[in-house]
Amino acid sequence: MEIPQSQQEEEEEGDAIEIVTTTGDREVVDQSHFTSESAHILIGEIMGCNRDLENIKQNINDVQNKMKNIIDVLGRV
Repeated sequence: MEIPQSQQEEEEEGDAIEIVTTTGDREVVDQSHFTSESAHILIGEIMGCNRDLENIKQNINDVQNKMKNIIDVLGRV
């Protein structure tokens, strides 16, 4: 994940925003370091993942349609 310049500056000053990604029921971000900026970063990551998932869904749909067309053509032969 790319760290915005302002976060890099904070990190140099010792006021780093710690983002820890995990799976399951555990916390994704350490609450003691959670800020508005880290929330925006996480929201951006979620939006990016959502776009990727939508693209994957569209690709799957396209492949399924191609397969149906091929099956239809083979059925006529």
